[in-house]
Amino acid sequence: MWLSKVAALDVSRPSTQVMVPTLDAYVSELDDEYWNQKETEANTANLEAYHPDPWNVTDHFNTHVHMSLFGTNTTRRNLRGKKKTGGQCVAANPIDRCWRCDPKWADNRQKLADCALGFGRNTRGGKGGPIYVVTDPSDDDVVNPKPGTLRHAVIQKGPLWIIFARGMIIKLSQELMITSDKTIDARGANVRVAFGAGLTLQFVKNVIIHGLHIHDIVACTGGMIRDSVDHFGLRTRSDGDGISIFGSSNIWIDHVSMSNCQDGLIDIVQASTAITISNGHFTHHNEVLLFGASDSFSGDKIMQVTIAFTHFGNGLVQRMPRCRWGFIHVVNNDYTHWLMYAIGGSKGPIIVSQGNRFIAPQNLAAKEVTKREYAMESEWKNWNWISEGDLMMNGAFFVQSGNPAASKLFSRQDMIKWKPGTYVTRLTRYSGALDCFVGKPC
Repeated sequence: MWLSKVAALDVSRPSTQVMVPTLDAYVSELDDEYWNQKETEANTANLEAYHPDPWNVTDHFNTHVHMSLFGTNTTRRNLRGKKKTGGQCVAANPIDRCWRCDPKWADNRQKLADCALGFGRNTRGGKGGPIYVVTDPSDDDVVNPKPGTLRHAVIQKGPLWIIFARGMIIKLSQELMITSDKTIDARGANVRVAFGAGLTLQFVKNVIIHGLHIHDIVACTGGMIRDSVDHFGLRTRSDGDGISIFGSSNIWIDHVSMSNCQDGLIDIVQASTAITISNGHFTHHNEVLLFGASDSFSGDKIMQVTIAFTHFGNGLVQRMPRCRWGFIHVVNNDYTHWLMYAIGGSKGPIIVSQGNRFIAPQNLAAKEVTKREYAMESEWKNWNWISEGDLMMNGAFFVQSGNPAASKLFSRQDMIKWKPGTYVTRLTRYSGALDCFVGKPC
């Protein structure tokens, strides 16, 4: 394991100065020089992706939600088509409306890269690169992966748009190390990453993951694993996360269905930033989303994450998300199940909850949406945890703190608001991996 170090980089931005320390990673000390260089490059990219005025980003997102629902955005509105039933294609949220109702989506897959919103809105993935077709679900050699496999695709140099020849179940023998400028696009195929290791984005930028089913991920022993065309090295044991984002920026995870991973469904740590998780469907899991790994790691102050149009469904317990340090925009999601709490955190993250629906469990002790950890009320009362337009059902309640008018103080004068929680069932109707067929709206 790496030894923890302090303060690798100090970069000034307008009205903001941020120090980025470092945290342990799943690599051998024998490989320090290579990964130290990767970390330095990633820290620079992360600080460039960090937005010094996150409220402006939330306003931008809310504007697109309004235009999607009320038909004032002509560029996104004109993507209408017919479903196979003969009815009008329904794409009620602005991300889906950007591409889903185009019957020729398969002829212009890379249009998807123009559709992200929120903090990950600048993510382009493999746009501009060639198409790589995965034909082989095997993962037998993690040092010299076979051409045609997903592992071979994700380590290639430069932008690459990765698609799948058919439906397949991919059982990863070790964590899948994804390089920068990649899109994994499973539209048109039922692709499951299951029963093995998960996906790792470590010190990379500009990655889109779309349309995968990820479930039953387990911890793996580690060993020699190739992480690029030019390098392989010794990795220690992986935790069993579905997707692990470590020191990375400009990441967009859209229309994934995830459940039952050994550790978390998605972990975002080590000063990762500029990330959007949208249109997800999460079920049957305990600790769902972890944003920030340690109360002692202040580098996560630059973390900025949007969670939108996602359904938190059957069998979930807690951490939707659990946050430290950063700025988290939770907007127009459907929380239909939790056993302990929905949104929690420590170390004073800013959490802006807008237009979500929260349906509390029957347990009277679990009606509260929020949970503060490792802080007395005298401390957490100053944290900005804001609820606006949320729909509370079955006794659910959100304990606000900090300045209740904070979002208004920092908003643009022409701000068009998020939609109220009563719209959530419409906005999240097609969450999770989609059944897409070539030649038809998705």
